Amino acid sequence: MTFQVHRTISANHPSLPGHFPDAALVPGVLILDEVHAALQDWQNDYELTAIRTVKFLQPLKPEEQFVICLSAKKDEPGEIDFCCRVEGRVIAEGQLEVCCRTKVTS
Repeated sequence: MTFQVHRTISANHPSLPGHFPDAALVPGVLILDEVHAALQDWQNDYELTAIRTVKFLQPLKPEEQFVICLSAKKDEPGEIDFCCRVEGRVIAEGQLEVCCRTKVTS
């Protein structure tokens, strides 16, 4: 089971000023925030419990569109692999740990 979504970090994002002045780069935490948002868009009953691994392989520039791909492992139901790409090149990848939220009934 997989999910894919396109995202862009605006050049006006409040965390960008001062992050590599004159050569702005998107901080990794913003990329991970978008990965978390994509997870919620895909499976809103999943709760992110941990980021097991993450590798940032290439920089992301503001206004550069990137693709987030999430894939569930059949043999490991609490694990989601993610990969972020810009024009086919991998900029970040890793593994999320999730659990299904339980619904409380009265």
